[in-house]
Amino acid sequence: MTLTALEKGRAHVAKMNPGLEETLSDRYDHLVPDMAESLIEWAYGRHYVRKGLDVKTRQLCTVAALTALGGQTGPQLKINIAHSLAVGVTDKELAEVIWQMSVYGGMPAAINGLNALLDVQAEQ
Repeated sequence: MTLTALEKGRAHVAKMNPGLEETLSDRYDHLVPDMAESLIEWAYGRHYVRKGLDVKTRQLCTVAALTALGGQTGPQLKINIAHSLAVGVTDKELAEVIWQMSVYGGMPAAINGLNALLDVQAEQ
């Protein structure tokens, strides 16, 4: 049986953040119907599950990109830091990836990223 992209996405998210689709649906689907399902299908079911990179590397890439984009990505950065930890990325690896982004996103972006890491650590 071949899984659809939505089924693959749901299976992938279940390992990192089992309530994510429901949380997104409750928050956004009244504004944009099926937004949560679309995100799970597209981002997780079509991109995160692709062959070529392991899930830890994909999560580190995501954290790096969100860090370099800057402070406006804070909520998404925290979620992806938590997802990274859930798939086995270490605190040290996260700190190093975030710090590396000081070269590309600037020192304020790296400081915001490190603060996001500290916040997630404190919540866990």
